[in-house]
Amino acid sequence: AGVAAQHSQCFAAWFSQIPGLKVVAPYDSEDARGLLKASVRDPDPVVFLENELMYGVSFPVAEEVLGKDFLLEIGKAKIMKPGKDITMVAFGKMVGVLLDAADQLKQHGIDAEVINLRSLKPLDRETIKTSVMKTNNLLVAERRLASEWSGQ
Repeated sequence: AGVAAQHSQCFAAWFSQIPGLKVVAPYDSEDARGLLKASVRDPDPVVFLENELMYGVSFPVAEEVLGKDFLLEIGKAKIMKPGKDITMVAFGKMVGVLLDAADQLKQHGIDAEVINLRSLKPLDRETIKTSVMKTNNLLVAERRLASEWSGQ
């Protein structure tokens, strides 16, 4: 797995069930910068979940992201790749896995929409619902034991 045994757990499901907590999980540099700044400024407690396997991964960063006023809204997902045949939803490292899967599906004529949740609580149900209404199919990907699934 690339990390020690005690680091193989993801506490997203557990933290998402605690009343009063907000839970965010960045995928790329844009998410990390925008969500961390938003978390620090938020009046409510925010749990910021990072996947340590992403620390060595480089991402292109737009000039706007480097601006001092750049923030991301907690509770707002991002459509990473628009599509029409299936909605694929994930957070953190799994977003990259879904983007790769979407590229492979494209070779088979399947146009997948990939949604980066960014925030697990509050969950952007509207973005997911709108996408599923369009595609009529949903795939949720998480990197964890089945008994730890955070889907609600």
